[in-house]
Amino acid sequence: MRICVCPGSFDPITNGHLDIIRRAASLFDKVIVAVLRNSAKSPSFTEAQRVDMILTACAEAGLTVEVDVFEGLLVEYARKVGACAIVRGLRAVSDFEYEMQMASLNNLLCSDVQTVFFMTSAQYAYISSSMVREIGRLGGDISALVPPSIQEQVLCTLTSKP
Repeated sequence: MRICVCPGSFDPITNGHLDIIRRAASLFDKVIVAVLRNSAKSPSFTEAQRVDMILTACAEAGLTVEVDVFEGLLVEYARKVGACAIVRGLRAVSDFEYEMQMASLNNLLCSDVQTVFFMTSAQYAYISSSMVREIGRLGGDISALVPPSIQEQVLCTLTSKP
């Protein structure tokens, strides 16, 4: 069984994330969407909310995925779950430089786990979770940015934060 890990903060999941997950699901037998627990950051959404939104959005899209939370080295997590690949999306050249560095380091740490890059589909290249949060906090329309099934939850959480 070919297992891949799609890691990220997913704060919140966007249509761009969903596009990458959908494409990964077409190539791998099992997709694990892995939510990073990073104590150095203060996410807008709790781990439970992020997991719930990912499950809801993927179900709405007809995708069967496993969702998990991890901390520590990504390659160690990938090895632990038996993944052969880490899937990452690239939006722009600036993403490529950072992702290439991370892929090289991950390969040095664990050569059994490959990094697979997907270029983001053109209609999602401008979307980022941070932009969704900013637009949502300011009362803007996020309907083109996040899956329909989670829009209300995203807006309610963002507009209730100080």
